[in-house]
Amino acid sequence: MLPEWVRIVEVGPRDGLQNEQGAVPAQDKVALVDALVAAGLRHVEVGSFVSPRWVPQMADSAAVFAAIERAPGVTYVALTPNLQGFEAAIAAGASEVAVFAAASESFSQRNINCSIAQSLQRFEPVMAAAAERSIKVRGYVSCVLGCPYEGDIAPAQVRDVANAMLQMGCYEISLGDTVGVGTPEAARRLIETVAQRVPRAQLAGHFHDTYGQAVANIYACLLEGVQVFDSSVAGLGGCPYAPGASGNVATEDVLYLLHGLGISTGVDLDKVVQAGQAIMLALGRHGASRVARARTGVGGPQ
Repeated sequence: MLPEWVRIVEVGPRDGLQNEQGAVPAQDKVALVDALVAAGLRHVEVGSFVSPRWVPQMADSAAVFAAIERAPGVTYVALTPNLQGFEAAIAAGASEVAVFAAASESFSQRNINCSIAQSLQRFEPVMAAAAERSIKVRGYVSCVLGCPYEGDIAPAQVRDVANAMLQMGCYEISLGDTVGVGTPEAARRLIETVAQRVPRAQLAGHFHDTYGQAVANIYACLLEGVQVFDSSVAGLGGCPYAPGASGNVATEDVLYLLHGLGISTGVDLDKVVQAGQAIMLALGRHGASRVARARTGVGGPQ
C-alpha cells in the first residue's frame, strides 16, 4: 500500500553544490535555499562544516546560514563529520545535523581515510554533544546497493551499519545508492533486510540516477513503506570519491512521480522547477531533471 504523505529532504544546496568544479557565490546558494523553502520544502540541507581543503565549495557554509531567510517549521540541516564541525554548525544556526558512514570498507577508507568502525567511533562525541543540546542527528549510509571498489554490497552489511547508527542516537537513517547501480528489486530486498533492525518509519532513500533507475527505485521503496526520500533540485550532485556517479535524483522528477501517485508532499512542483532553472542559469548549464526539461523546453543532451 502506498503512503498518503511523503517527506522530501532537499539536498541540492549541500550534496549537490559541493561537487561543482567552479566557485558558487554564497548569494546564489542563499537564493537557492530561500527559493526551495518558498516552494514548500521543509527539510533542506544548507551546507556542511568540513575541512575546506577537502570540500572547498562548502567553505562559506556559515555565511550561507547567516544570510538565509529563516521560515517557521523548516529544518535547516548541516553535515558535521566531527565535533569541531558540529560546534561550527550549531554556532551558525543549524537546526539539525547529519553524520555519514559507508556500508563499504573500501569506500570508507578512500572517502574519510578510516574503517567503518572507526568512522562510527568518530561520531560518538557528536552524538553526545547533540543529545546534550537536544539537537536531532540524521545518519547517512553510503554505497548501500553497490561500491565503485567492491561491487555488490550485502544487504546485511548495510543493516548492521544502519543499526549501529540508530543505536548511537540517529533518529533517521538515509540509505544512499551512491553510485546509482541499484534496481527496484534490489532496493526492495535492501529495505526488507535493513528493516529487520531499523523500523521503516526511520528509514529514508537516497538515490543517484547514474543508470536511470532512481525514480523506479523510489517507487519500489514506497511499496516497502518508506516515506522519506532525499533529492536534489535539477539533479545537482555526484560524488568525488565515486567515479562515474551522476547526480542525485532530481527533486522535480520525484515530485512528479509522487503527485502522479496521489501522494501529498506539500511542495509546489512549478516553484521547484523555477528554483532549479535559476541555479542552473547561475551555474551556466542545464539541469538533469527530465520534468523540468519537459515543463520548460530548456535543456537536453549537451
